[in-house]
Amino acid sequence: MDSNEHSSTRLGGWLGSLPRRVDVYEVGPRDGLQNELRTLPTRDKARLIEALVAAGEQRIEVTSFVSPKWIPQLSDAEEVLRLVGRKPGVTFSALVPNLKGLVRAREAGLEEAAVFISASEAHSKKNINKTIAEALEASREVATAATQAGMRVRGYLSTVWGCPYEGHVPVERVVDICRQLVDMGIYQLSLGDTIGVGTPRQTEEILSALMKHIPVEKLALHLHDTRGTALANALVGLSAGVTTFDASIGGLGGCPYAPGAAGNLATEDAVFMFHGMGVETGINLDKLVEAGELAQELIGRKLAGKYLQAALGEREKRASRRAKTT
Repeated sequence: MDSNEHSSTRLGGWLGSLPRRVDVYEVGPRDGLQNELRTLPTRDKARLIEALVAAGEQRIEVTSFVSPKWIPQLSDAEEVLRLVGRKPGVTFSALVPNLKGLVRAREAGLEEAAVFISASEAHSKKNINKTIAEALEASREVATAATQAGMRVRGYLSTVWGCPYEGHVPVERVVDICRQLVDMGIYQLSLGDTIGVGTPRQTEEILSALMKHIPVEKLALHLHDTRGTALANALVGLSAGVTTFDASIGGLGGCPYAPGAAGNLATEDAVFMFHGMGVETGINLDKLVEAGELAQELIGRKLAGKYLQAALGEREKRASRRAKTT
């Protein structure tokens, strides 16, 4: 994708030119399901992934190779990948914490791995029981070995906008960690608003600081909607030239080590906004709603995605009107 290509779409001139197309990086099967109380059967996980592929999603984080004792919901990583198989034009990835996990990921046939770091010491200790320096070293080991094996490596940096334990996170620290991650050969940095405290002005400040050192093409946004600002922050990123946005079907997700964190930005909400602004995603919104409906059915509860609920509500109204006329 040429990040310099921009559409002529303008909203009163306020937003400037926007990218013609963005990538939606689906994290529901991993970041979403790992935070659900209900552990889905492996076949159901594969059904959800297949529904996301049918909707046109091409970048999907399907599982995690973290130790099953830490995340038992995703202990069936190899079996999930075996069931979904290879999909032409689709990249499957997984969270990989260490070299042992990388070996498992490679043996399962993955072409992309993701490492994860926190921008706050307290969250890093709570999340992975490592200091930031220790986490960076572990990521460096994984990134080096994965690159040598011909895999691409993505990096997650959490608590960029704020930490549940430390509060404010200095943007200078974020820049320093990101520069170290880029030096490891990581192709893309996913910046996480882990507890959903970010506001549009703060997002602008973070991106401005990073873009002085790192090309915008390497940046992605991973936004949580705890306080209802995920789409607003995504819009700031879009206008700044960010072209990859992490999202989760129906808004599944959260963080077990971030008290009060709500789910991720819902994939359907993001796609609806992008399409409405003339920005292409390659995703079929109607089929995405079908995937969201399946996710609700599988986990046994109503999801938070607003577009999903609006679409399902309209369908019920149409069905009710048809029933009354027959």
